[in-house]
Amino acid sequence: MFTNEEIASFNELETSLYDYITQNTEKVAYMRIRELAQATHVSTTTILRFCRKMNCEGFSEFKVKLKLHLENNKTTVLKGSHHSVTEFFERTLAGNVEEKIKTAADIVTKADHVIFIGIGSSGILAEYGARYFSSLGKFSVYIKDPHFPIHTNILQNSVTIALSVSGENNYTTTHIHQLKQKGSQIISITNTKHSTISKISDVNIPYYVTEEKLEGSNITTQVPVVYILETMAREVHKQNEQHE
Repeated sequence: MFTNEEIASFNELETSLYDYITQNTEKVAYMRIRELAQATHVSTTTILRFCRKMNCEGFSEFKVKLKLHLENNKTTVLKGSHHSVTEFFERTLAGNVEEKIKTAADIVTKADHVIFIGIGSSGILAEYGARYFSSLGKFSVYIKDPHFPIHTNILQNSVTIALSVSGENNYTTTHIHQLKQKGSQIISITNTKHSTISKISDVNIPYYVTEEKLEGSNITTQVPVVYILETMAREVHKQNEQHE
């Protein structure tokens, strides 16, 4: 709510007022100007001058701005992890996710090369997925850099497994386009099938859990992704054993 320039312009009394407001935001939003003056030991004139520096005509307008700030920054109430897992099983396992996993496993089994991509928390799981698949006999690699040199002949019979919660990450979308143009089939795991990444994929496995964000960070559970990756890897291993 307060910019660095505004804070830098405060004098000693205004800085004291600023400190009190930031530590008692919800309380100040409903105080009268004289109550704030008494609590901070400054004059109402100082408070009005402070409000003008915040581009407000008076204390009433400043309180409106403060309330809007509070509304936009409400603390997220985190669900229990069991809630998200239950939600996944109820919404997804009751549908055709197992069929989609098997379809994806068929593609992976026939591919010569398996590439995992993703960014952020999805990148961490992509790296885990590559390691897990390799542990079960299907050598896979995680590639973070979309400009990583890969010869076209390697991608001709390859499959790319792309992870993205929103399915709208521009970085991952660009990476998918590059790999697809060179001949790689695309399997995506996203939270919804209604996304850019799901639409440009050959196979999409959505898991449908309620997205959660905290202070701008996406903290949506990744438990369903781990389940899907491990189930797919085990199915690939099973198919490979049957073909031997």
